[in-house]
Amino acid sequence: MNIHEYQAKEVLKGFGAPVAKGVAITQLSEADAAIAALPGPVWVVKSQIHAGGRGKGTFKELGKDAKGGVRVSFSAEEALANVNEMLGKTLVTKQTGPAGKQVNRLYIEDGANIERELYLSILVDRENGKTSFVASTEGGMDIETVAEETPELIHTIGITASKGCTTQDAERIADAYKLTGSARDQGIELFKTLYEAFTSKDMSLLEINPLIVTKENDIQVLDAKVSFDSNALFRHPDIMEYRDITEEDEKEIEASKFDLAYIALDGEIGCMVNGAGLAMATMDIIKMYGAEPANFLDVGGGATTEKVTAAFKIITSDPKVKGILVNIFGGIMRCDVIAQGVVQAVKDVGLEVPLVVRLEGTKVNEGKAIINESGLNVIAADDLDDAAQKIVKAVKG
Repeated sequence: MNIHEYQAKEVLKGFGAPVAKGVAITQLSEADAAIAALPGPVWVVKSQIHAGGRGKGTFKELGKDAKGGVRVSFSAEEALANVNEMLGKTLVTKQTGPAGKQVNRLYIEDGANIERELYLSILVDRENGKTSFVASTEGGMDIETVAEETPELIHTIGITASKGCTTQDAERIADAYKLTGSARDQGIELFKTLYEAFTSKDMSLLEINPLIVTKENDIQVLDAKVSFDSNALFRHPDIMEYRDITEEDEKEIEASKFDLAYIALDGEIGCMVNGAGLAMATMDIIKMYGAEPANFLDVGGGATTEKVTAAFKIITSDPKVKGILVNIFGGIMRCDVIAQGVVQAVKDVGLEVPLVVRLEGTKVNEGKAIINESGLNVIAADDLDDAAQKIVKAVKG
């Protein structure tokens, strides 16, 4: 689960991290009071959407020459003008796609006296089996570009779980940033604090870009992006309160009600698969034959007819879907349950696009019989390769 920047800062502030004073608003009527609550003389007005690249984004309603979704204001009047231009408008960034996202929240923050901008993230590093800090002196930039063009400027420091982030670990991070004096002392304490926040709140990503050193040689968290492990949210009802469903895809919200692993994509072939690995392989082979998957959907090993029916309805609700591939290898999952769910869903919502079904494994003969006796216009497939070729051909004509 993702949260907004101002919410992430609220979480980090609760652990003692240094963040600037700021006020979140959702209505224009709240702007004057929010601006007056900050000392100035600089105010920063920040769009709050679940997407990166806000500063370089453009508002659809304002044209490409308009300023981006993060604006520095040098007077209260300028800050108010920026609020009026941004709130309720559609911000398009490299991560939102051309449709953009409507800005329903703004964060008005006190300005900072910046000397240096640094990049910091904490993530689960599967390569070394640790939680790792990723540190770079090139903050405020596209970290992927930095990694590609100047990889020597990116440092990865793995943390041993049994010890936590020790002072020695924190000193290595401070060395990567070339911190000195008070900034070094503050940084060492901050890195240990951030690790505690990451682990105790079951975060899957904590990114601060930029982490700044002020002209007074102090450390401050200037931006924050936090994602949480959805499987652990039952332990954190306080974090669940931060969920903003207006930032989520409607199909993904519906899928979560049935405990389905669903992620919307931009392709034309809807996929219903059991098992994350098989789902990834299905998406890969669709791409190999020249089409694009419309979704990642894992119905899981213990799916019921109700869950399968819900999954099928979610797929068909996507107007981009021009064909559907059901690819089931029954181990724990039973092919007859999948078949019953597909038949029920088609009865409920109809079938207006080609449907290819590949079933194999537990109760496969019963599953095929259910499909064959249903009267549905289904294209049968013998294996995954055959299924992928058939659905791509059906969609591409």
